[in-house]
Amino acid sequence: MGNFGSKGASGFSGCSTAEEVTQGIDATGLTAVVTGTTNGIGLETARVLALRGAHVVMAVRNVNAGNKVKEEILNLNPAARIDVMHLDLSSFASIRKFASEYIASGRPLNLLINNAGIFPSSFSLSEDNIELDFATNYVGPFLLTYLLLDTMKKTARESKREGRIVNVASMGHSYATREGFTLEKINEKSGYNPFRAYGHAKLGNILHAKELTRLFKEEGVNITANAIHPGGVNTNALRSEGGIRFVIAMILKPFYKNLEQGAATTCYVALHPQLKGVSGEYFKDCNMAEPSPLAKDAELAKTVWDFTLTLINP
Repeated sequence: MGNFGSKGASGFSGCSTAEEVTQGIDATGLTAVVTGTTNGIGLETARVLALRGAHVVMAVRNVNAGNKVKEEILNLNPAARIDVMHLDLSSFASIRKFASEYIASGRPLNLLINNAGIFPSSFSLSEDNIELDFATNYVGPFLLTYLLLDTMKKTARESKREGRIVNVASMGHSYATREGFTLEKINEKSGYNPFRAYGHAKLGNILHAKELTRLFKEEGVNITANAIHPGGVNTNALRSEGGIRFVIAMILKPFYKNLEQGAATTCYVALHPQLKGVSGEYFKDCNMAEPSPLAKDAELAKTVWDFTLTLINP
């Protein structure tokens, strides 16, 4: 286990676990959609939210795997309220179908955890002809959030409880450049760099939360939006791709967080009362942190928002 520093202003650190940062918090009555919950920190996030009483909707690409995880959680916590729904964040059609079915179900929505992500090693396009990393890690969560916003607003208004959106970003957002946010460059195979592509998507996650915050404040909506860096976590994200990622994963393995620690910042930002009204911020190790200068650029956040709207509404 790596040394992730001393406790910060929150009273927690990178060594804190998801159960520790939510100890004593009653999430009964809250409904959460969590993407990417069949393994890794998404699974642990779903488990802990359910443990605290939230009704968790697991949005997954593989429904069979999702149902197995549901059974695992129920075996540990028979009182857990868990649903499984299909969602492929690389497909606009799948996202629109998920949102339509969710809205039709009449479920409320208090928490939206945009957790799912990929780290492809080579260039490819999504079925909507957008570079796959950017499509799955950024545009997909953007569209999902966009389609569920009215449900979140209604829930916040009727329940009189603060809604929260958590975008799982990464310190890898620092690999991005301002010039990257043009469709021509995003979809340019020549010179493709997987780390740069990942950085653009993760920068997008942070800017998304920033622009949502501005819009929520303008509208007087009782919803917050924040982005987090979970830390280096020993998940399938790097190992599954093989090659240089596998080598990196093996070298860094002694310094990785475990899954319980990796999900802590997500659960802290989603549930902790310390963060009531806190929005548009970036967190790591369960404390507020400084992102890159680009991630704090309000003008860029608005530009990327408008650009993304052209992608989802061509």
